[in-house]
Amino acid sequence: MIVKKYIQDFEKLGFGMFVHFGLYSILGKGEWAKFSLGVPDEEYAALPGLFQPRREWAAELAAAAKGAGCKYITLTTRHHDGFSLFDTCGLCDYDAPHAACGRDLVREFVDACREQDIIPFFYHTLLDWHEPLYRTDFPAYLKYLRASVEILCKNYGKIGGIWFDGMWDKPEADWEEDALYGMIRSYQPEAMIINNTGLSARGELGHLELDSVTFERGKPQPLNFEGVPKYVASEMCEIFADHWGYAKEDLAYRSPAEIICELAECRKYGSNMLLNVGPMGDGTLRRMDAAMLELVGEWVGRYEEAIRVPRPAHIEITNKEEDFLLQDGDQYYLFCFRLPMRADANVAQNEEADFSDVFELPKQIKSIFWMDNGEAVDFTQEKNQVTVHTVPYRYGRNLVVRVAKISC
Repeated sequence: MIVKKYIQDFEKLGFGMFVHFGLYSILGKGEWAKFSLGVPDEEYAALPGLFQPRREWAAELAAAAKGAGCKYITLTTRHHDGFSLFDTCGLCDYDAPHAACGRDLVREFVDACREQDIIPFFYHTLLDWHEPLYRTDFPAYLKYLRASVEILCKNYGKIGGIWFDGMWDKPEADWEEDALYGMIRSYQPEAMIINNTGLSARGELGHLELDSVTFERGKPQPLNFEGVPKYVASEMCEIFADHWGYAKEDLAYRSPAEIICELAECRKYGSNMLLNVGPMGDGTLRRMDAAMLELVGEWVGRYEEAIRVPRPAHIEITNKEEDFLLQDGDQYYLFCFRLPMRADANVAQNEEADFSDVFELPKQIKSIFWMDNGEAVDFTQEKNQVTVHTVPYRYGRNLVVRVAKISC
């Protein structure tokens, strides 16, 4: 089986930000507004004249990602409406330089990422509601698609990868993947190539040139590499509410605790988490999104070491289904999930119950301590059986998932 270093490096990033931003952000009704709400062509055609993101949009976005602990950002350089945030260099005039802003927004994004030491990734749609060739001459459309992606590959320096979405729209068509991926490799030999398998085929392995499978809004699972010629990574993308693009009237937010649990569960299976935000029409984040990122960043900051390099330890915790171990050499990381507050309690109690984790470890443990404050954790070890006596949540704090470091 082929194992490539750049794929392993991608896995070590652990946590990234997804950004859905485009003309639809002006409408504030989600990224599928044109299609799902039947927005008339003439109404949508007026949006480029209103599209003028603030000069600081990219810098503020990259700073928010940095604060949240994200190591990379995947930006929708072109979504299904066909509008490009980059300079299409004469391919069409349906792009940001021809809009009211008159700027190459992808250039601004890349520069802001590099200023914050964040790796830029590019999302690019495969389907296209705007380009007539998609419906009338599919082979010609594929040439247009490749020419667009080629601009992204050659004009912005080294990138982390390209994230495709939309092949599910024509499942029986020949998308000429060899030509598309081969072109990308000619410019960006170590870029991650990801093609979203959507909700219907989470974790499905595809073309040999693909470097990661996807779990769109679904719990990752261990990958089966039996008979597979190439090692691939996995990535789960998730959203705060119910829309990927900004939707002003979407109040169906998940809690920060849910997001933290999902991030931890992604790492349980060795999967990256790609957490989405949908900036408003001027490029700024909704206050709720910014606050959520800040809270998640507080958790990531405490357990940075545990969520990057360590990989699944494949050690069963016999008495707790939710808790798990990651491993990096002789270091292990025990992820302890908060038990729900008792149904009959109206105040968070100072629980002193023993929330022990029991597992087999054929190494002698030297020490165990909580990563967030350095306090020692009591444990016993009899031959290979280890019992870690965790009392992770006392009154006055709740970190949702707490991590103890085990040194052997």
